[in-house]
Amino acid sequence: MTPVLPTGCVIALVGAESTGKTELARAIAQRLHDRGVPVTLVSEYLREWCEREGRTPRPDEQQAIADEQTRRIAMAAATGVVVADTTALMTAVYSEQLFADTSLYDSALAAQRRYAITLLTALDLPWVADDMRDGPHAQQPTDTLVRAALTGAKLSYAVVHGTGGERLANAWNAIVSIAGNEGRPRTRARSDAKPASWSWPCEKCSDPECEHKLFSDLIARRE
Repeated sequence: MTPVLPTGCVIALVGAESTGKTELARAIAQRLHDRGVPVTLVSEYLREWCEREGRTPRPDEQQAIADEQTRRIAMAAATGVVVADTTALMTAVYSEQLFADTSLYDSALAAQRRYAITLLTALDLPWVADDMRDGPHAQQPTDTLVRAALTGAKLSYAVVHGTGGERLANAWNAIVSIAGNEGRPRTRARSDAKPASWSWPCEKCSDPECEHKLFSDLIARRE
């Protein structure tokens, strides 16, 4: 089934490092493209910045990076559906983790509120070493901060589990379920809308088995 996604609809992926955001974002965008949906994949500007500069950002450079991520998503949303590999929210989370700076959250959450669908990648994939990443010890704190920010802002999200094709299938089921059963997703013009009723009932929980059950039960009820 192909979800009904209007122009301006943003599917935003967030989550800790090495949880498959990039691979999943590419797979979702490819599937939408294959089904005739005009779609743009917006990659992670922070990674691009780090590769270009050969270092991680200083505290004073974080806001500009977050703003550029938001700008690129907004530009792409003007012409079709967007799949965003990450959002400014992740830059805000990293700023809190690394520099104890929470000043980026207001603008990041304001942008996140405009996105129709938020998918949070679960901590169930093997860690992949990367010079730009802190290490697997940082995954759980990152995941906790992302959940706390989304929940505190009353923003709905779906947790995506699984490996390979299963992860894509679970993400696709969530997108189809949200788009097909709750009406057309919010676009940027409806940024003041109340959080959608598809919010997972256990957003603060990080127990994979619990989340798997909640996800499976929700999809089963809506098929």
